[in-house]
Amino acid sequence: MEKHFDFGKTIAAQVVKIIYVRSSLMIIRVNNIDLFYEKSGNGKPLILLHGNGEDHHIFDKISEKLRQDYTLYAIDSRNHGQSVKTNDYSYDTMAEDIYCFIRELDLEKVHIIGFSDGAIISLILAMKHSEILDKMALLGVNLKPDDFTDESYQFIKETYEETKDPLFKLMLEQPNIELDDVRNIKVSVLLVAAENDIYRPELFEQLAEALPNAVLKIMKGHGHDSYIVNQDILYSDFHKFFD
Repeated sequence: MEKHFDFGKTIAAQVVKIIYVRSSLMIIRVNNIDLFYEKSGNGKPLILLHGNGEDHHIFDKISEKLRQDYTLYAIDSRNHGQSVKTNDYSYDTMAEDIYCFIRELDLEKVHIIGFSDGAIISLILAMKHSEILDKMALLGVNLKPDDFTDESYQFIKETYEETKDPLFKLMLEQPNIELDDVRNIKVSVLLVAAENDIYRPELFEQLAEALPNAVLKIMKGHGHDSYIVNQDILYSDFHKFFD
């Protein structure tokens, strides 16, 4: 069951309504939790999945262009944004949330753009439920915690030790995907990585080789998130790939 999000009648709420005049903010009950999402545009369904510690607003700028061609479903993952907070911090569970979301809305052969954690979720979906997917763009994905560069891993470890933030613990322990696990994925993949990513460069070459239908694009001069968070520079690549 989905329902429109009730902003109330405050002045601030009215401003938000004006900002989102071309979209709908909604809550849907799936997998025994409430997920918050924004729906906008027209056309084939395209799901947007953000990274660790973020929410769907990282896609706001590129959504302005994508919604001209697709019906966008920009979702806040569990324990993120305005979705429900739980004690379950697991990529497998988050992937099941999205699978249930797609089934609940009766969407057919969706496209997905997943960034970082969102890319991990998308990859797990393709491994377990490829029948619901058409094409997916995986941006800044990793298969294991060992894929982090030494410097990045040390930063995450120290941050977790200081904060005990379960989202950082998640990155230290998950995912645990082998290259052989992805070799049977038949979904077409646009694999995007930054030249100065937080993961070992060889990971992306190995993953592109393991995925049967993958194209690798390296973002020269960029870091892990600089080419997608509040950016629309990949619009033409997405448009060409998904069409």
